[in-house]
Amino acid sequence: MKKRIALEQITPGSSYTEDVYIDDKNLLVPARVAVKQRDLDVLRRWGVAFAITEGDLIDPEAELKAKAASQPSMAEMPPTGFAGSRELYLRYMDLVDRLAQVFDKIRKSEAIEPKTVDQLAQALLILVREERDAAISSILGSETKGSDLARSGVNIAILSVVMGMTLRLPPYKLAYVATGALLHDAGMLRIPDSIVKKEGRLSEDEAQKIKAHPLLSYRIITKELLYPDDVGLVGLQHHERWDGDGYPRRTSGGEIDPLARIVSVADAFEAMVSQKPYRNSMIGYAAMKALLSDNSRRFDPEILKAFIKSMGVYPLGSTVLLNNASIARVVETHADAPLRPKIRIIVDEFGNHFEGDHGELVDLLAEKSVFIARALDPKELGQQG
Repeated sequence: MKKRIALEQITPGSSYTEDVYIDDKNLLVPARVAVKQRDLDVLRRWGVAFAITEGDLIDPEAELKAKAASQPSMAEMPPTGFAGSRELYLRYMDLVDRLAQVFDKIRKSEAIEPKTVDQLAQALLILVREERDAAISSILGSETKGSDLARSGVNIAILSVVMGMTLRLPPYKLAYVATGALLHDAGMLRIPDSIVKKEGRLSEDEAQKIKAHPLLSYRIITKELLYPDDVGLVGLQHHERWDGDGYPRRTSGGEIDPLARIVSVADAFEAMVSQKPYRNSMIGYAAMKALLSDNSRRFDPEILKAFIKSMGVYPLGSTVLLNNASIARVVETHADAPLRPKIRIIVDEFGNHFEGDHGELVDLLAEKSVFIARALDPKELGQQG
């Protein structure tokens, strides 16, 4: 039942169990997303006296405590991930958990309210807008476990939205690419586990079933969840190649939907940097080098340029060794100087270790005498000192 809430009763940081609207059509904030002071200021300037919702007020502190208590594994933060922010970690894991629940319903062919996915996509868009660099860094700097397909979907959606912002996509296209990226691999949920989790070589028949998953994704997105083709084509075409040698339809070049081209690059990068049961992950720098060597075979060159501009040659979250023997984490990139990012010192040249964000912040664009010698696998940190 819809309720009108007087603006004076809404405080910055408050959130509700359902979407909050300004009127019957215009959304103020999605469910479980905190209202900002600037939102309230804008409404006052517009002369809006009430907001509308079907939900109930949530105590943000109680919500975080309840989530932490229900998921003991979240009590410990990855040492180099999530920019040292427990709140960011909880928000990220909330997205993963919610997508895992959607995937569970898809796997069981149970009905899903599209609003559930819409709210998830909106929450992810807000996270990227508010914590862009930290969200990117978390993909490389963390070692979260479980819900592999859901975690991958969230990671790919974050990267896709960042690229979309670099390409200056309009808001509705950003929502489409976020939704499409979250759901692009939904078809894999309808492939038997005996094939998906098989460790040995796939038979020709099994390989064909895997290659059919984009068709299943398209059907799920457009027929079951009733999203438009703009979203469905992301699922259908994310394995097509720029040179026409992809699948399932060998679509090529400009015939591939632009949003699918974005998700294709994000999907490839995420696959390379994520730990898989059958191989170790690449470090971000090695993954970026692999993408740079594509030569217009797999990816749209313009989309690839936007990705490199967004991420840098040493992607956000990368661990690097400096020429003075210090070890640092990349925290900000310069689009015009991709080899000289801003870094946060983890271990200085004297062997002093710094937890979280307590190390010195160094802009390599200004400090000309210091440069990156090579990228490090974060696992190497455990073998030092």
